[in-house]
Amino acid sequence: MRALKIVFWTLYRVWFYVLMAIPILVMFPFLFISILKEKWYPYFFVMARIWAKVILFGMGFRVKLETEEAIIEGKSYMFVANHTSMTDIMLMLSVVKNPFVFVGKKELAKIPLFGFFYKRTCILVDRSSSKSRMAVFERAQKRLYQGLSICIFPEGGVPDDESIVLDEFKDGAFRLAIDHHIPIVPLTFADNKKHFSYTFFSGSPGLMRVKIHHFIDTKNQSADYKKAIKGQVHNVILKQLQDYNS
Repeated sequence: MRALKIVFWTLYRVWFYVLMAIPILVMFPFLFISILKEKWYPYFFVMARIWAKVILFGMGFRVKLETEEAIIEGKSYMFVANHTSMTDIMLMLSVVKNPFVFVGKKELAKIPLFGFFYKRTCILVDRSSSKSRMAVFERAQKRLYQGLSICIFPEGGVPDDESIVLDEFKDGAFRLAIDHHIPIVPLTFADNKKHFSYTFFSGSPGLMRVKIHHFIDTKNQSADYKKAIKGQVHNVILKQLQDYNS
């Protein structure tokens, strides 16, 4: 039985990367054109959402979305969520319609084909470099001035310890939101780790539950509010994860 599971998990992982490539190859000319000018990013975003939904459907994932507050079209937000899986990227694209830009680790740019567009459309950060972290704020500000939103996984990566339900949050997302007076939108992803964790021999089709929580206003708040709002968002997501697992 264990041998059969290993075969299934291996094929399931390979199929995931095949699914990542197929929509990119099919839409490649249109994707390439859409990244030639920054103002064309919303067109790229539409195709990125198609890409994400093809992968989720092809992997056998069903998305169940619960929303406490509606996202307003054309408004800028700071989207933050827990991070446990590569499918977090696809799930975020699937449930959020407002064009946003990911802030993500530069290592993902090494993935063949996917990385070509990733490094040209996302804001890459080298967390070991203070200069890189400062450049993130400059690029994020530029995108916000263009009317886009930003998405950051504030844990700064996937926790190494499997027992950690939700790691500590970094400051970046909350500092940006306060500086630009944009609402913070916490999202909880309940099942990504269960169905497609970073452990190679694991994974299965199934339900992907997402909850969009009430937004947190940052207007008229100073930088001193950063720690409090970070703790507030962390508590909201942690409580929801605990409710899902109870």
